[in-house]
Amino acid sequence: MNRGNDPNPFDEEEHEVNPFSVAEDATPSSATISHSKETEGVICFSTRTWLSHADGIRNDGSLDSKHVDVYIPPNGAASKSRIPKVVANTLGFGQKHDANVDIPLDAMNGSNNKEKELATWEANLNRREREIKRREEAVSNAGVPVDDKNWPPFFPIIHHDIANEIPVHAQKLQYLAFASWLGIVLCLVFNVIAITVCWIRGGGVRIFFLAIIYALMGCPLSYVLWYRPLYRAMRTDSALKFGWFFLFYMLHIGFCILAAIAPPIVFHGRSLTGILAAVDVFSDHVLVGIFYLVGFALFCLESLLSLWVLQKVYTYFRGNK
Repeated sequence: MNRGNDPNPFDEEEHEVNPFSVAEDATPSSATISHSKETEGVICFSTRTWLSHADGIRNDGSLDSKHVDVYIPPNGAASKSRIPKVVANTLGFGQKHDANVDIPLDAMNGSNNKEKELATWEANLNRREREIKRREEAVSNAGVPVDDKNWPPFFPIIHHDIANEIPVHAQKLQYLAFASWLGIVLCLVFNVIAITVCWIRGGGVRIFFLAIIYALMGCPLSYVLWYRPLYRAMRTDSALKFGWFFLFYMLHIGFCILAAIAPPIVFHGRSLTGILAAVDVFSDHVLVGIFYLVGFALFCLESLLSLWVLQKVYTYFRGNK
């Protein structure tokens, strides 16, 4: 059978026809492919006919192997050949609509990094917890008392334990300082009572509010600024705490002296129960004048007690240093 006139499928100049394309009027059942042996080493397809699109092509786009014969020369030499685009298309190579699979490596790396960060954070928390427990055990083993609130007994708001925390030779001095702090509290509270009586007798509401401010600020500030530093200085023998006490305790003494005098510089001086304010209100209301005189006596006693405490604490500080 003469096949010399058959077209060469490997000729690039020839117009390529896809045998698997479906026409509108009819579908070709087969196409003839020539058997070429021009040179050795050329892979030749001895398939006489291509199978139809439904019969010869698998679902994955490859040819059925039983209908394709590959010719390999006897000498086993490899040859260079090009597969036509028609065959390449049928085998599934170079398709425009091939699926691209993207593996989210960044997401996987991000989750791994988050797990590592969480593990590191948990390890740090556990280490800090162990460190806190170790310190608490060390403090309890060393016998250092915990500053729990125990005074006043009926409503504890501060920590105060002179008998167990202050050295024996300094306890008397600490009790004197504590009496000085209680004295200023008493003076400010009684000052509010006396000013309230004056307000009821027509003294004005402004001096009453000033007396309330003195009491609300003076009681806690006196404890924080000079009594607690002295308490800790006695317990730890800290020079810095002693210096802090001396600074604010002198301000405390100055306030007590000012309150005992009560000069008429703020609302005619009637917001403090000093001697000048007592003389001023005594002529109008005798009862109010008596309250003011009692307040003046309390501020005088507080001033004298504070001066004595200052001298005692200074002597104690110089003697220890």
